[in-house]
Amino acid sequence: MNVPGGEPTYPVVERERLRRLADLSQAGTYVVDDGGRILEVSPQAQRLLGRTAAEMLDRDAHDLLHRGRHGATLPRSQCTMRQPLITGETGQGELEWFERGDGTLLPVSWLVTPCRIGAGRTGALVIFYEAAEAGPAQPEPTSASSTMSELDRLALLAETTTTLTASLEVEETLTQLTRLTVPLLADWAVVDLLTEERGVSRALVVHHEDGALVHREELEGPMPAVPEESPMPLSRALRGVTSTLAGPDTYRGDPDSGIAVVQRELFEATGMHSACIAPIRGVREVLGALTLGRAEQPWPFTPTDLLLVEDIARRAGLALDNARLYERQRRVAETMQRHLLPHLPAVPGVQMTARYVPAPHASQVGGDWYDAFTLPDDGGTALVIGDVVGHDLDAAAGMAQVCNMLRAYAAIQQEPPSVIIDRLDRAVNRMAQATMATVVLAHLQHTDDGRWLLRWTNAGHPPPLLIEHNGRTRFLEDGHGPVLGTGLRPERTDAVAELPPRSVLLFYTDGLIESRAHILDKGMTRLRRHAASLVHRPLEVLCDVLLDRVRPADNDDDVALLALRVPATP
Repeated sequence: MNVPGGEPTYPVVERERLRRLADLSQAGTYVVDDGGRILEVSPQAQRLLGRTAAEMLDRDAHDLLHRGRHGATLPRSQCTMRQPLITGETGQGELEWFERGDGTLLPVSWLVTPCRIGAGRTGALVIFYEAAEAGPAQPEPTSASSTMSELDRLALLAETTTTLTASLEVEETLTQLTRLTVPLLADWAVVDLLTEERGVSRALVVHHEDGALVHREELEGPMPAVPEESPMPLSRALRGVTSTLAGPDTYRGDPDSGIAVVQRELFEATGMHSACIAPIRGVREVLGALTLGRAEQPWPFTPTDLLLVEDIARRAGLALDNARLYERQRRVAETMQRHLLPHLPAVPGVQMTARYVPAPHASQVGGDWYDAFTLPDDGGTALVIGDVVGHDLDAAAGMAQVCNMLRAYAAIQQEPPSVIIDRLDRAVNRMAQATMATVVLAHLQHTDDGRWLLRWTNAGHPPPLLIEHNGRTRFLEDGHGPVLGTGLRPERTDAVAELPPRSVLLFYTDGLIESRAHILDKGMTRLRRHAASLVHRPLEVLCDVLLDRVRPADNDDDVALLALRVPATP
């Protein structure tokens, strides 16, 4: 309701009140959050829908329930029941269709009204009942795609573009492609992709079974080469010639190639009686072919259907082109990073190990690095951890330049870490590509009386962690200064600390501790606690366990670690 002169107020849905709503003899009720996921469902709703609460809770209500007149999945853009959730206003309708648990359709009249579901959160209460004026809806012997209006087709194509371009991973793009087309247009979807070596791989075979999409892995795998002159539909599609309607009879004659044999086996294994086969074209080349087939659906594809499938395949091609380009960029960056990561020097008495873990997603390529090398004139050992700002190929290239310049400056003559980093900062400011980076440079020295001294400076990087053999920990927070590449000339300082016997020193990048879900201090506290418990373990085990237990699940950055243990005092 609206309070005059004030903000709109919504009813608060609580469990006890929901139980009272469940007493309505004719109506079912359920509550969704602002994303459309079902939070609560009444017993009457379970009876009407033939589904248990366990089958419905935390599921997307639109995907699970809402269907068209003939049972086809509705594009979200055509879902009238989502509008109240978006606009924050109450809405109602006289006739929509819900899919029951057994696959039959329930005609419903409905009302959706916004409600509060917790502190600062809004959702919606959905009330529905079986429409008395409508009998059970049964699929008619006609194609769902052939009964789609021009507006419906445009909405499907728009949703295809939006959905597919949202992903930069090939596997996710293919998964979304099948969800958009099956079972709306077909009950089988097959994607054949040309590999970078110009071979053919059957990347995906999906079948709609009992309301779910099932992968048929036994039908996937490598394929024979594409024949240059074959007139068969799949061969023509893989050469980018044309889209074609096909059926079992198309491949019943003498096969003209190995790929025709595989395609005939596909029709036999799937029982498809009608199929659309369309090229998947990228910007510059053909990427593969999309086959949509009907086995359980009795109606054959029409030329109008073929045009729609061709449009969908064209949009899939652009999305796959982008995903492949991103994955190629990721491989180049990872190769560059791995070739730049050094072999660790042998320092008598000191154990040393390192780890580098790339970003988990193709869309994130980082510039993290570690380094360790012997300094000239018995100046000890240089230890480096750094991170170039950015998550793309430019960041990886910037990392390569900064890493090499730092090595060069450190090798010229014996100088304190702060002087070397100041010189590096000036060089970074002169780079053609604007670059910012964080870095810690430390010098590890063994004194004549057997002590291990660490002298370091820090340019905007998370502080190293010192873990003593008795489990005490502290972050080395002194010697801190601004990041590299700001254009400023800050006065940088050095800090010195003695490393206790058998202590462990850990350098790390922010990918180990940073999370969108909590502040940085919480990640540092978590690192300190786990590191203290692992101080007696071998360094390789310590690093692996920290990566497994400390790195946040939602962190999409790469991670570099450099760890060392000094010996006991002679």
